[in-house]
Amino acid sequence: MALFHFSVTQVKRSAGQSAIAAAAYRAGEKLYSEYYGEVSDYTRKGGVIHSSILLPPYAPSEYQDRQILWNAVEKAEKNKKAQLTYSFDIALQNEFTREENMALVHQFLAEQLLNRGMVVDYAIHEPDGEEGGIHNPHFHVLCPIRPIEKDGSWGNKQRRKYVLDDQGNRMLDATGKPVFNAVPTTDWGRPETLESWRQAWAELCNAKFQEKGLACRIDHRSYERQGLDILPTKHEGPTVRAMEAKGIPTNKGELNRWIRATNALFQEAKKKLAALLDMLKALKEAFSTHREPTLSELLCRHLEDRNAGAWSNKAKVSNLKKQAQLLNYLEAKQLHSMDDLAAYTSKLNEQISTLKASSNEKTTRMKQLEELLRMVNYLKEGKPIVNQLNKIAFKSRREAFTEKNDAVLRRFYMAQRKLKSHFTTEGKLPVTKWRKEMEQLRQAYEEEQQQMRPLFAEVKGLWRIHNMTSNMLSQQRKQQKDPRAAARNQEPSK
Repeated sequence: MALFHFSVTQVKRSAGQSAIAAAAYRAGEKLYSEYYGEVSDYTRKGGVIHSSILLPPYAPSEYQDRQILWNAVEKAEKNKKAQLTYSFDIALQNEFTREENMALVHQFLAEQLLNRGMVVDYAIHEPDGEEGGIHNPHFHVLCPIRPIEKDGSWGNKQRRKYVLDDQGNRMLDATGKPVFNAVPTTDWGRPETLESWRQAWAELCNAKFQEKGLACRIDHRSYERQGLDILPTKHEGPTVRAMEAKGIPTNKGELNRWIRATNALFQEAKKKLAALLDMLKALKEAFSTHREPTLSELLCRHLEDRNAGAWSNKAKVSNLKKQAQLLNYLEAKQLHSMDDLAAYTSKLNEQISTLKASSNEKTTRMKQLEELLRMVNYLKEGKPIVNQLNKIAFKSRREAFTEKNDAVLRRFYMAQRKLKSHFTTEGKLPVTKWRKEMEQLRQAYEEEQQQMRPLFAEVKGLWRIHNMTSNMLSQQRKQQKDPRAAARNQEPSK
């Protein structure tokens, strides 16, 4: 199934990250960081099928060496909280062959990044998919945030734009220093640029789909911007999918099942209500030349037409029961005219939209909490390993222990970075509070689903009226073409 995933983040020291470590992981190599004095060894990492570095023509040729390149980037950044590199994570398509995917990657990088003067270090990953049968081809890209000048030196990320007064002189602050704004020297970090990259990648993939005669397409826009009233699901990842495939329920899987079920109900309801409103508008136009019948009159006419074609008394009795149910429904809701029905349908549509917005808020927060609690588990998992590592004095033993427990340690350090801002002044995490909030959100979500059920039952009831009005619209249009048939139906049914 075609999918779109295109995210851009930053590798930055303020989060405890290293450009060397990021490059080593993505390329599956062993690199030494001069800045940290550490080795990042990912040579045992599988799934890296290709990696390469693309340079602008004026960049030093030695930057083709990954270790030299990223140590140069680290050296150019003096600030201990420096932003080092842009990190792209982009999904490839299972509908394309490996060669086709690689060709698209090369075309995208050359046209969208290299042409902007960016240094491009990329790696294509194709996990073997043995666990749960998951196949998830994708590629990573690292681009230094600091641009390279025409002379091959590293340029500035920002320049000063001084604030001027009406006479064109520099304004001064309270200490007598010129006031200025920091302006980026490139457009690489602008939201508009990211949008253009996302769109360009989607267009490349869609052109290939069309070339191969495939009907599937991807869209770089969010569901909201596409005009789709859909709650986004949580990305599960290969581990969660593998567990779910084996029948092992997960929090992510459970949340996504709720979201998919809700989406199905929302889509069906919105589609049916929109169709009913369109039908009522067409019916009013069809009756515009003479008196508009009431809904009860339309129902009686509809029954006459149905019974005229009924072959048995059983069918006629069934039609009478359905008519009585609809008449009772119309009376209970005080729906007499088409305008009444249109207003009621619009009100119901608004109620469903309000519930949808509320559900969206809850699912968004539940995803955030689920991610935080996942990081907490990584901390707990890695803490005893880190304690053991800290007790090892000899370098060779430390390196061997680190290599053996590489995955656990990486998850631990990642969790430390992501949870850093959530620690209290006492050095604790509000885990109990998060779990309590998660449970409250789950209960509130279930309560909202209970509220949705009668609304969707209403939609089904209105859909029967849609079928009735659809038949009557067809009859009215036939009568407009045949004046003799129209005369027979000028008076309401008795």
